[in-house]
Amino acid sequence: MGTGRWSGARRARGFRRARGGNVAMMWALMGAVLVGLIGITVDFTRAQMLRTQMQNAVDGAALAAARTDTQTTAQREAAARAFFNAEMGDLASGASLTITELPDRQVRVTASMPMPVSLARIVRNEDWTLGVSSQAERSGLNVEVALVLDVTGSMSGSRISTLRTAATNLVNTVVRDVQSPYYSKVALVPYSMGVNVGSLATQARGSIPGPRNVTGAAWAAGPARNITGITRANPAVVTAPAHGFSNNDTVFIRNVSGMTQVNNGVFVVRNATANTFQLQGVNSSSYNAYSSGGTVTECLNSTCSAVINSSSHGFNVGDRVYFTGVGGMTQLNNNLFTVSSTTGNTFTLSGSQGGYSTYTSGGNAWCTVDGCQYNAFTSAANTTRVFQISSNCVSERIGAQAYTDVAPSAALVGRNYPGSSNPCPAAGIMPMTTDRAALNARISSLTAAGSTAGHIGLAWGWYTLSPNWGYLFSPASRGAAYGAPETLKIIVMMTDGAFNTGYCNSVISRDSTSSGSSDRINCNATNGLPFAQARQLCTAIKQRGIIIYTVGFGLASETQEARDFMRDCATNQDHAYMAENNAELIAAFDAIAASITQLRITQ
Repeated sequence: MGTGRWSGARRARGFRRARGGNVAMMWALMGAVLVGLIGITVDFTRAQMLRTQMQNAVDGAALAAARTDTQTTAQREAAARAFFNAEMGDLASGASLTITELPDRQVRVTASMPMPVSLARIVRNEDWTLGVSSQAERSGLNVEVALVLDVTGSMSGSRISTLRTAATNLVNTVVRDVQSPYYSKVALVPYSMGVNVGSLATQARGSIPGPRNVTGAAWAAGPARNITGITRANPAVVTAPAHGFSNNDTVFIRNVSGMTQVNNGVFVVRNATANTFQLQGVNSSSYNAYSSGGTVTECLNSTCSAVINSSSHGFNVGDRVYFTGVGGMTQLNNNLFTVSSTTGNTFTLSGSQGGYSTYTSGGNAWCTVDGCQYNAFTSAANTTRVFQISSNCVSERIGAQAYTDVAPSAALVGRNYPGSSNPCPAAGIMPMTTDRAALNARISSLTAAGSTAGHIGLAWGWYTLSPNWGYLFSPASRGAAYGAPETLKIIVMMTDGAFNTGYCNSVISRDSTSSGSSDRINCNATNGLPFAQARQLCTAIKQRGIIIYTVGFGLASETQEARDFMRDCATNQDHAYMAENNAELIAAFDAIAASITQLRITQ
C-alpha cells in the first residue's frame, strides 16, 4: 500500500507540472493579445484626439476659404492653409491639405496625415493614416453704402482736407476689386444748405416753367415834347409849344433844369391851350425856379404804367412779374412788377411810372411764386426779395410723404431758392457705383461752404439706396429691393455741427439760424426744425432694415441736441462715433470701413 500511495503522489505532482506548463504557454499567448488590444485602445484614443484636432482645423480652413469671396482661388487657398497650419502647429508639416472649388460657390477642404502607432504595432506592424474633410459655402453679402458728408462752411481748412482723406480710405476699403459673386457699391451725398442733385433735379423736384416772351413794351402815347418854361405858381403852368395834349391826359416830365422837383413825376393836364397847360393840384410856388430844358410825354394810361405785349402770357391781375433781357426799355430788367390789368395778349404793370427808354426787342417775363424760375417773397426783415431757383439744388420734401422713400413721381422733393451768400454745394451727388476712381475724384473735389441742412443729406442718402428711386439712376446704380437675399444697405452719416437750415416755400425759413434775416423768408419751416425732421427720417430708414453709422466731428463744443441726435440716429451705440480731431475722424472712418467689411463676410 505504501508503494502505491507514493506512486499516486508522484503522478499527481507530474500532472500539476504538466498543467502549469500549458497554462504558462496559454498566458504567454493571451498576454501578447491583451497588450496589443491595450495598445490599439491607446492608439485609437490618440487617433481620435488627433482627428478631432484635424477636423477643427479643416472646418476653420474651409470657412477661411469660403469667407474670402472677393479674392482669387490662390488667395483663398493661402487663407485656408494659413488657418490649418496655425491650428495644427508642428503637426501641419506632416499633413496633406487639398482645397477643391465645387459648384454653387461650395469649397471642400480635405486633409490626411500618418500617425505612427505604438503598442498596436504588436497586432499590425504599420502606421495609421488619418483623413478628414469639410465643406462650406463661400459666404459673403452685397453691400450698398451711401456716404453722406458734411461740406458746410465750418468744415473749411484742415477739416475738409481730412474728410477727403477719411472718405477716400473708406471707399478704397469697401469697394472691392472683384465684384463677383458679390458686389460692393458706394454712393456719395455731399450736403450743406441743401443737396446738389445735378441733372436729376427736374425729375426730383418737378419741371420749372419757362418765361413768357416779350414782343413789345410801351408806356408813352406819343413822342416827347420839349418844355420851354414852368411857372412858380398855384397851379404850375408848363409851356410846351404845340404839345397836343388834352385835359385829363396823364403826362410824365423829366430832365428839367432848375425846377427839378417836377422831374420823374406823373401829372394830370388841366386848362390846356395850344402851347400851355396846368399841372393839376401842383403848387410850385416854393419850387426852384425853372432854368431850362426838360421834356413832357403823354402816358398810355392814367398811372403812366408800362403795357407789355406777350402772346398767351397767362398772367392774372395781382401776379408779380420779373423781367430779364428786355432790349431798349432796360429799366424793366431785373425788377419786380405787379400786374394791374390784362387784355388779350397784353398786361399792364402797376407802379411802373413811366420815363422808360424806348423798347427795341426781346425780353422775358417770369412768374415769381414757388415753383417758378424766380421766387418773390417777404423776408424775415420785412423786405421784398427775389431769389432765382438753384439749377441743381433741392430742399426737403413736405406733405404726407416727407419721411418716406416713395418715388418722386408720386411726391416731389422741395425746390431751393438760395441767397447769394449761401449757395448750393459745388459737388453733386454720385449714385452708387463700383468705380473707385470716379468716387475718389468726386471726393477730392469737395469744398466747404454754406449752412447745415443735415436732414436733407440724410434723406438723399436713403434715396440713393432705395429701390423706389432706382429709375432715376442707371441700371448699375440702382438699389436692390428691400430684403433682397445676401444684401446689406448702409448709410454713413457725418456732420460737424448742429442742423440749422429748414425751408418754407423753398426758401430758408424764419426759424432757421443759418442766414441773415434778409435772406430768410417770413415763415417757419413747414416740416419743423431740422433735427426733428432728421429724427423721423432716422426712424423710417432703420425700419427699412438699413444700417446707419454716424460720425460726429468736433461736437464737444456743439449743443447736447447735436450729440444726442448722432447717438440716437445710429443703428446702435456701437455704430455711433465721436471724433474730436482730424486723426480721430480718419480712425472713425477706418473703423466703419472695417466693420462694413466684417459684416459683409459674417452676416
